[in-house]
Amino acid sequence: MKTFPDSRRGWLMVSFRFALILVAIGLFVVFTTSMPGKSYAGALAPLSPAEKQLSANLRSHVEMLAGTIGERNIIHYKSLQEGAEYLEKSLSGYGYQVSSQEYIADGKTVRNIVAEIPGSSRRSEIVVVGAHYDTVFDCPGADDNTSGVAALLELARLLKATHPGRTVRFVAFVNEEPPYFQTAKMGSWVYAKKVHADHENIVAALSLETVGMYSDAADSQHYPAGFDLLYPSQGNFIAFVGNVASRGLVRDTVRSFRRTTEFPSQGSAVPGWITGVGWSDHWSFWQEGYPAVMVTDTALFRNPNYHQPSDKPDTLDYDRMARVVRGLANVVTDLGKESNDSLQKGSDK
Repeated sequence: MKTFPDSRRGWLMVSFRFALILVAIGLFVVFTTSMPGKSYAGALAPLSPAEKQLSANLRSHVEMLAGTIGERNIIHYKSLQEGAEYLEKSLSGYGYQVSSQEYIADGKTVRNIVAEIPGSSRRSEIVVVGAHYDTVFDCPGADDNTSGVAALLELARLLKATHPGRTVRFVAFVNEEPPYFQTAKMGSWVYAKKVHADHENIVAALSLETVGMYSDAADSQHYPAGFDLLYPSQGNFIAFVGNVASRGLVRDTVRSFRRTTEFPSQGSAVPGWITGVGWSDHWSFWQEGYPAVMVTDTALFRNPNYHQPSDKPDTLDYDRMARVVRGLANVVTDLGKESNDSLQKGSDK
């Protein structure tokens, strides 16, 4: 019987363990980045009349909030209040009963704004669609996050006449930006804590975070280290991002978007500690055990105006925003269906 010297046996064991590590890494990458369907590729069809109107509406919201009203935060408190009033008026104009969740931050009253479509058969199961309406200091915030707020308003308008099985709730959050980011005064965390304390069954939460910047230029898209090996270098897609626990929801949203919408899309469900993955209101829902996904143009990884005074309304692509919002209307419709049994915490069907 042939035997190996100790040195060779040791080398073989090291090689075997290294191979196992590589296989494990490969399987984890596939698990976290493999998504159903296929991202759309090719020329975009001309906008329909309804999409042209949607594009114009999105521009109007952004120009009002990021242009006329401007920077909105606790320092620019009057503008923050004007932004909230604009949202309340818009949602009321669509026929919603609008409510507020008020709380105190640094001695000032701030509020989350809520409107909903009650579910018909599974009313206690709730799909939250949210976006923060405050901006970082010294920035009008056209993309971050007026684009998300504009998308929220238009989704509320498009879906008002629908009759979902599940309750669909639209929430505009305050105080997402520093100094409140990931603190007890962050609006979305205040909200998520309250619904958790009330034992509400949030089956899905979508955070609309910077959805207005797109580019077909080579190398216009950047990523945290290593992700450039997995995803395209052109920043012309919308991304669906969640943590590993929300993988089922990420896959549900990507599947629905790709099935219904001719627009490039990417998805990933990766550890929340990776740079940028938890940088919005979906993070707050993770803290309370709810599945949540960020819908984003990837913000700082694409937009050179991120958190800069140059983040102005004329830098956004409203036609492509319109295509994304139309696709998201289909996604929310699918999530709200009474037959969508895959929407359970941590599910992946």
